[in-house]
Amino acid sequence: MNYRTLGRTRIDVSEIGYGAWGVGGKQWRGGTDEESRAALHRAFELGVNFIDTALAYGDGHSERLVGEVLRETPQQVFVATKVPPKNRLWPARPGIGIDQVFPYHYILACTDESLRNLRVDSIDLQQFHVWNPEWIGRDEWRRAFEDLKRSGKVRWVGVSINDHQPDSALELIETGLIDTVQVIYNIWDQSPESRLFPLCRQRNIGVIARVPFDEGSLTGTITPRSTFDGDEFRAFYFRGDRKQQVEERVSRLLAGLSADGSSLAEVALRFVLTHPAVSTVIPGMRRVRNVEANCSVSAKGPLPEALLAVVRQHAWNKNFYS
Repeated sequence: MNYRTLGRTRIDVSEIGYGAWGVGGKQWRGGTDEESRAALHRAFELGVNFIDTALAYGDGHSERLVGEVLRETPQQVFVATKVPPKNRLWPARPGIGIDQVFPYHYILACTDESLRNLRVDSIDLQQFHVWNPEWIGRDEWRRAFEDLKRSGKVRWVGVSINDHQPDSALELIETGLIDTVQVIYNIWDQSPESRLFPLCRQRNIGVIARVPFDEGSLTGTITPRSTFDGDEFRAFYFRGDRKQQVEERVSRLLAGLSADGSSLAEVALRFVLTHPAVSTVIPGMRRVRNVEANCSVSAKGPLPEALLAVVRQHAWNKNFYS
């Protein structure tokens, strides 16, 4: 496993991190807590030392499961979690004030709840689960972040940027008050490269790349014949003709990759890690076999220039979250 420095936090994190939304169980089907525990243990054995969870994942179930495994793990693992929007709206909506989403005392209360779930004295990285640049001048979030750091309950702070809106955090980074950003970055959505990544490198902001597989489409396993339970997140994400769109896009991408021989999932992860601004990528991993496959990518290094040139041709301007 290779490691990279998470911006100005100066901690070295595994470039393959662990995205823990799926282990929360509420919006993902087909896995069990036993499988999740085994996957977490195997990830830590293979050198993963960064895990990203959230209070909203399974209404705290993900945090509790992560905390349970951490107590059985001898090595140091850095934990990031998130404060959910109080109005439970993802992404943040224009025109809705921060008093309805992240009031000061709510931020502190959510942090205390996450501390109890994780059973730790301090959270390595606390993040807002959404962000709206209209809030930039408000005092609530600034005081909350400063007071949480001062109290020792939180070491570093950041934001999880709204889906496909990387530029919405530019002004926030310029304030100097956050340490990291979490952003969608994958073969389809290459937009953070334009403005966000250069600014993060300039300001030494850690970058956590999420959704490297686009909820599964960049593993090549989503086809028009794929089915999901009605209340599973992917049933919404891949609704209508979207599975057909995915299959057509993946088919064209694979045609360009055919000479390389690598799996699509491997190329997807290596693409993300090729960019020097990325500190860690956090694929969801609910099974040991996925952990082992994803962790093995770290040793393979960045994509060669010829393959990177092919991949760059497949950016896709879409938003399946809407």
